[in-house]
Amino acid sequence: MTPAERLQKAIGYDFSDLTILSAALRHRSVGSGHNERLEFLGDSILGMVVAAVLYERYGDAGEGELTRLRAQLVRQRTLANVARRIDLGAALQLGVGAARSGGADRSSILSDGLEALIAAMFLDSDFSTVRSAIISLFQPELLEIASAAPTKDPKTRLQELLQGEGLMPPAYRVSQTLGQPHRREFVVECVIPERELLTHGRGASRKAAEQQAATFGIEKLLKDRSEND
Repeated sequence: MTPAERLQKAIGYDFSDLTILSAALRHRSVGSGHNERLEFLGDSILGMVVAAVLYERYGDAGEGELTRLRAQLVRQRTLANVARRIDLGAALQLGVGAARSGGADRSSILSDGLEALIAAMFLDSDFSTVRSAIISLFQPELLEIASAAPTKDPKTRLQELLQGEGLMPPAYRVSQTLGQPHRREFVVECVIPERELLTHGRGASRKAAEQQAATFGIEKLLKDRSEND
């Protein structure tokens, strides 16, 4: 069995047009006919499918939380892990230099190759088919997110995050009160001095504004953490 045949078995999809699959597996180090255009298309398809799945599964999550979950699923590290699970590296066509430098297991090459493979499946079939394939490929990651899905309100979660790092709870203060008395809007600051973080929230009540500010605080903390991993 060839590497391309093993790959098709691993992803549970048999290509009708093998030239599309071959194009998806050609890294730019090979020369002309490489997979960068397919990578561009696959990135968009993956982002759309992941966003739709998260929207459907987490009806109570706000835009910020959905954005964070999507970023976690489509980041290079996650894509490379999925690519390794299906042994994509063994099927990639690399130039001599890229192959000698371990390109078949390089996260950047694997993640790009997976996006190209997704685009190839889409071009060889239809959106419904590639959507099902993506959900199957990312099932372990989707299950991991589901097991850690937030069940507590943002203020509680933010306080627990800070406590877990040995930091003091955040401070909230109203910085502005806008509108007429019957349509009041509050602007609240969430201050995390030990991290030099300041976020703002707005809402029809002080509580709502505090929760939004806390949500933005969580996003910044988790973003900083992922960038430092």
